[in-house]
Amino acid sequence: MIVVTVSGTASEVGKTGLMCALLGRLPGWAAVKVTRGHYRSCGRDPETCCVSHLLGDRPRVFADRDVTGVKGKDTGRYWEAGATDVRWVVAARGQEHDGLSRALAELAGVDGVLVEGNRILERLPRPRLALLVAHPAQREIKASARRILDRIDAVFVPDAQLSGSLEDPSALVGASPGTRRWPVYGPPDLDRLATELRF
Repeated sequence: MIVVTVSGTASEVGKTGLMCALLGRLPGWAAVKVTRGHYRSCGRDPETCCVSHLLGDRPRVFADRDVTGVKGKDTGRYWEAGATDVRWVVAARGQEHDGLSRALAELAGVDGVLVEGNRILERLPRPRLALLVAHPAQREIKASARRILDRIDAVFVPDAQLSGSLEDPSALVGASPGTRRWPVYGPPDLDRLATELRF
């Protein structure tokens, strides 16, 4: 099974959009959303974001379509984009790897899996490809994104006009200029990227 991770420099940077664009081009692939919860409010709207009531001694892996297929949620968008199966991992700090391992074991029969989340890359065995979504308009870069820079294989810029003109994406991802030359993908590269992932 091929595993590809999609991480991001910040919230709302376009991770789910990239997941859906790839799922539409990768028939037979599944998707996993990894959500790390807190035993307190995260400060966002509790009706749409807070998962603290779902946390326990072990991570939870949701497979039921009644839970993963909710319209408007990231996992619901995966189904709409054409995912063959979907898992939602809800984990407390330190439980992410165990939850993802369980989700991947449940999906063992699929061609490939796209996994959305940052922290999973810190301990996950090397995926086939680790993509980091970044956008020039993003001002702050998450600490979790900075910690995984050494595990990133390529940067995806969701703005077609900007993606083709970036020679050095270091500043976009919070690295010192010239630290490393990541390949940069953008919307015009999606078909090629999906083809590369299939083989």
